[in-house]
Amino acid sequence: MFPRVILKGTLIKKSQQKKRTSPCNYKERFFVLDTQDLKYSEHRPGRKPLLKGCIELSRIQCVESVFSELPIPCNYKYPFQVFHSNYYLYIFAPDNDCRQRWVRALKEETKRNSLVAKYHPNFWMDGKWRCCQQAAKLAAGCQAYDPMGCASKKPLPQLPAPEMGLHDAEEGTVIALQDYTPLKDDNLPLQKDQEYTLINSCHRDWWAVRDDKGNTGFVPSTYVTEKSGNNFQRFKWYNKNITRGGAEDLLMKQGKEGAFMMRDSRQAGVYTVSVFTKAPGSNGEKNPRVKHYQIRQAETGEARFYLAEKYLFSTIPELIHYHQHNAAGLITRLRHPVSQDGGSSQDIADPLKDQWEVDPGELILGRELGRGQFGLVLEGRWRDKKVAVKTMREEGMSDEEFKEEARVMMRLSHSKLVQLYGVRTQCSPMWLVFEFMDNGCLSDYLRARKGHLSQDTMLEMCLDVSEGMAYLETSNFIHRDLAARNCLVSKDNEVKISDFGMTRFVLDDQYTSSQCSKFPIKWSAPEVIRYYKFSSKSDVWSFGVLMWEVYNEGRLPYENHSNIEVVESLTKGLRLLKPRLAPDAIHMLMEWCWKEKPEDRPSFALLLHELASLSDP
Repeated sequence: MFPRVILKGTLIKKSQQKKRTSPCNYKERFFVLDTQDLKYSEHRPGRKPLLKGCIELSRIQCVESVFSELPIPCNYKYPFQVFHSNYYLYIFAPDNDCRQRWVRALKEETKRNSLVAKYHPNFWMDGKWRCCQQAAKLAAGCQAYDPMGCASKKPLPQLPAPEMGLHDAEEGTVIALQDYTPLKDDNLPLQKDQEYTLINSCHRDWWAVRDDKGNTGFVPSTYVTEKSGNNFQRFKWYNKNITRGGAEDLLMKQGKEGAFMMRDSRQAGVYTVSVFTKAPGSNGEKNPRVKHYQIRQAETGEARFYLAEKYLFSTIPELIHYHQHNAAGLITRLRHPVSQDGGSSQDIADPLKDQWEVDPGELILGRELGRGQFGLVLEGRWRDKKVAVKTMREEGMSDEEFKEEARVMMRLSHSKLVQLYGVRTQCSPMWLVFEFMDNGCLSDYLRARKGHLSQDTMLEMCLDVSEGMAYLETSNFIHRDLAARNCLVSKDNEVKISDFGMTRFVLDDQYTSSQCSKFPIKWSAPEVIRYYKFSSKSDVWSFGVLMWEVYNEGRLPYENHSNIEVVESLTKGLRLLKPRLAPDAIHMLMEWCWKEKPEDRPSFALLLHELASLSDP
């Protein structure tokens, strides 16, 4: 008797990454679920599909949706997992309805199997489970598995009351400020910049909306904004009745770099953004002050609101949301929303005050390892392990800037990034406590071993860095200061990326810095030098220079040329010469990284793939 086909369709499958150098990729596969197996094949135009995998249904122990705060790097944004024979298969559907159809069908066909009691609702990544931080891939799950259910049982805060209707009178149109992946069946997925019909906005935290296909559901109210109208009351950054002087007093009292608010201007219907900064004045010294930017409107076009430069947005909340992550012509980005009644929103819950705070009594400081822009780096001992301690010298940076660097490090965790262990923020000087890297910075390591590095070793170094940068890329972070001097080498000669002082989380893979920012010319892409525009593609340019450093055994790029001469050379289209030790394939990758137009450069995921292919025997 032939098996009966239950479901079939094109989905995206994530690579299993069984080898250390295996690239993380996402490939379209045609999936078929029948009463015996789950099969997936590669589509080949004009030829018979090639079977790439087959899982017997009797071996499946868990099927469940995956919910993660991480950005999804492929076009299909709705992941689910199939746990079978001690392996995890991650599959991505094009929408939530499609995902639920597959999850329901697979659960129905496997409900009589020997199933797990608990499952992991988040991804296995970088050697640990993101949901419970367990480091064993086959560790028991952290959430009860319901073989009859089809959605996560993760509770949502302040759910709408049952009597709140999904079919009340329509109230207008809203625009999604960011993507949203539903956590419940009655939620609706959001796609950034898409329009939705607002059905019900009675609940403070959850609004009912309808998409263009007629699907309805609840979404977090702060993820959307009205397309028209000036209802800003629900945003912490809006202060309706406050004068210019009152705003200055309140922001100066906060004293945090990037503390900001939006307020009504004297002219009716016009709004002003006021922001506090300590950026140096004309004399080069710190100059605490409040800058005021009027929100202006372009005369034509649907996207019309802008601040210092013409980065146009359809609505004011979209504009504020963008500038919270991107200075784009402002003196500083909008970091801390301040309200008249509640101070800064970041005062509510600061992760630096709990498990990350290091007890000074547990830390023994030793010799100086180096000096950075903002302070000393010392060797130390903490809880019987050797550590590196980054200290902040007085006036090196503000307390808030230091804490922000720590927050960045807490958000990022990967085997190719130097690991943060903890912080000390409750007394001066403040510290960051990192894992100790025995062999120091990569540039010094290369010079010390000149003439003794094999081709395999140099390729492995580039692979290590590309792996860490690919993680930053998929996490929407840009480094902005990638160079051999900012990578460290472990006692096992593994290279890890360090120095996240300039790292930025970005919404649209681009960050425009304020023009007082400093950056290293000889590692910088043309668009950074000319327009202060950073992106993952400008990091790719820097990675090309880093590869050049590796294959030149630590030589400085353009070592006999001034910054002005380097800029003139780049303007003429000239590039660094091929290193003597670099194979042609490596030099081709360098040149690819140095394409004039950012869009012509490869992604880090593609670079990782190309470098890994060179390491195969």
